[in-house]
Amino acid sequence: MKVLIVGGGGREHAIACKCSESKRVSKLYAAPGNAGIAEVAECVDISVMDAPALVAFAKEKEIDLTIIGPDDPLVAGVADAFMAAGMRVFGPAKNAAIIEGSKAFSKDLMKKYGIPSAAYETFDNPDAALAYLETAKMPIVLKADGLALGKGVLICNNLEEAKEGVKTLMLDKQFGSAGDKIVIEEFMTGREVSVLCFCDGTHIKPMASAQDHKRAKDGDQGLNTGGMGTFSPSPFYTDEVDKFCKENIYQATMDAMKAEGRDFTGVLFCGLMLTEDGPKVLEYNARFGDPETQVVLPRMKNDIIDVFEACIDGKLDEIELDFEDKAAVCVVLASDGYPEHYEKGFVINGLDSFKDKDDYYVFHAGTKASDKGVLTNGGRVLGVTAKGSDLVEARANAYKATEWIDFENKYMRNDIGKAIDEQ
Repeated sequence: MKVLIVGGGGREHAIACKCSESKRVSKLYAAPGNAGIAEVAECVDISVMDAPALVAFAKEKEIDLTIIGPDDPLVAGVADAFMAAGMRVFGPAKNAAIIEGSKAFSKDLMKKYGIPSAAYETFDNPDAALAYLETAKMPIVLKADGLALGKGVLICNNLEEAKEGVKTLMLDKQFGSAGDKIVIEEFMTGREVSVLCFCDGTHIKPMASAQDHKRAKDGDQGLNTGGMGTFSPSPFYTDEVDKFCKENIYQATMDAMKAEGRDFTGVLFCGLMLTEDGPKVLEYNARFGDPETQVVLPRMKNDIIDVFEACIDGKLDEIELDFEDKAAVCVVLASDGYPEHYEKGFVINGLDSFKDKDDYYVFHAGTKASDKGVLTNGGRVLGVTAKGSDLVEARANAYKATEWIDFENKYMRNDIGKAIDEQ
């Protein structure tokens, strides 16, 4: 079958690699793809947001299945355009992708259906938000309602920081219209865990757990980013936690969306906080996480095309997900200065070091092919992933592999998964 992947980041490279392993795939395309994806797929220069051009290309090439990776096209309704054209697409419709597209919607949904989450208030008036903060308990969390590349969450330790945060989001519009409305939420403490779940509108099946590192600098310091590294599985996601989440969060969310007439088909990302009072939802995403995908999919033993099709056909209950006992760790190699100001266009050396090495992967996020070779072309440049018999070995392997890669302004955190060394 012919498959089209929409997107051009590290998540899409991991998806492309998994699709390329399927015996069912005869031809793989990516729009727009990147220098790494080009090794396993034919890349076409079409924007992820250009629904008419994507559909036209899929018709021309007689694409059998389209997989939409990023959040923006899902929230904008690109999947709907494929459905309207009678084409098979993996990814939620616009009315279901709102679970990520609006923090206020998802919080209201959880409140209405009793899904455990933090207490919150929603504001579209900055003066009202500032007045509320005067009596709020600190620390506190401010979230832009709309999409903000995973960076629209501010953790404020005191009233002064919180007031500045309202200004940043609502008045200075650091994240554009995403900050027209904000959610002010109680600060939860505990271990963060990410669980990606396949969904067919009725059934939901969680993949292996993962744990992300959002902050830019070691020790969870610095600004929020799209993710600086991750590991799988999380040692804190126990069988007991899994049982609770399956009953009270995953299936409850699917049932809630169905009750709202917003059947969710695709991948539901559940960001969880394991609090003293039990697991609670930090946030939902309507797609594979990045960089969680780079540690979860390499451990998956299923033919991913079978799973995608089961989700589309409402037959996910017939699939048993199977993951390796091995662990995986991903360290993001970024451009120094990310997530703020950084330079790009530097030659990347050492990419060939990963060829023919089992259990080692280099996923391209912000790269570009050129006459000089592969160049840096973004804040997050590469995701270096390695597997091991356990998390400690996987972490050691991943950091060893980061030494194989060199480019000017290379930056990475040195403590991805450090907590697992201390178990």
